[in-house]
Amino acid sequence: MTESERIQEILRGCRTIAVVGLSPKPHRASFDVARYLQAQGYRIIPVNPNATEVLGEKAYATLTDAARHASIELVNCFRHSEDIPPIVDEAIAIGAKAVWMQLGIAHPAAAAKAKAAGLRVVQDHCIKVDHRVLLSSGLL
Repeated sequence: MTESERIQEILRGCRTIAVVGLSPKPHRASFDVARYLQAQGYRIIPVNPNATEVLGEKAYATLTDAARHASIELVNCFRHSEDIPPIVDEAIAIGAKAVWMQLGIAHPAAAAKAKAAGLRVVQDHCIKVDHRVLLSSGLL
């Protein structure tokens, strides 16, 4: 499967997205991307221990807490690369289908662990940009 096919599969098949590091501040990239995805019909679950609500959705301190209230299919990461391994561990533990590391974020060892556990993985890509490209190409 090519990277483009994997991205299409994730964006078609994962409708509930936990956004780890989602800021409640409208000028932050995480907020802009999550708002865009929400407008495209995805359910956004904010994961930020310093927020109570973002984009009209209750925020949770951890993925594990969020997974107690919603079935999370995709974990979208807005955290530093060095913070990714524990997020991947939680994504595996909650039964997520995929992990997406935003533009500038990559962790090869954590990605390999996620893939070995059966999750689809995207690294160093902006989900908003990829969604827009596929949508405008008629592939979504």
